Amino acid sequence: MYLITENLLVGSIDDAQEPPEVIGTLLLVAEEFSITPAAWVDYHRVPFREFAKADPLKLMEAVQWLEPRAPNGRTLVCCRAGMGRSVSVVMAYLCCIEGQTYDEVLKLVIARRPGAMPLPNLQVAIEQVRQLRRAA
Repeated sequence: MYLITENLLVGSIDDAQEPPEVIGTLLLVAEEFSITPAAWVDYHRVPFREFAKADPLKLMEAVQWLEPRAPNGRTLVCCRAGMGRSVSVVMAYLCCIEGQTYDEVLKLVIARRPGAMPLPNLQVAIEQVRQLRRAA
């Protein structure tokens, strides 16, 4: 697991299956996995395909689900390895909810999660999520 912000972490499927008790919220973003979450965890799944372009509608769903939860405690976003899809969702949250720029968030994530590889087309998808949120 890698701490990206005070409340947001990214991790692997192994982290999702056995989260530490400090994790109160868990978002699984791997299409190829499903889990039975720990009893104390507020859990949701938004299935992203590995290495595929970022899907703005799925990104929007993930951001909307995180929005009321992430500020209230430790939130773990997981995919297979904790490098691509989970990192991308956290980046989208930081851009769309906390108002950070894509470049700021990219630098933060790369510094905090060695090997981070955001999904293809992520910056464009984040802008589409911003537009959808403004239109709603």
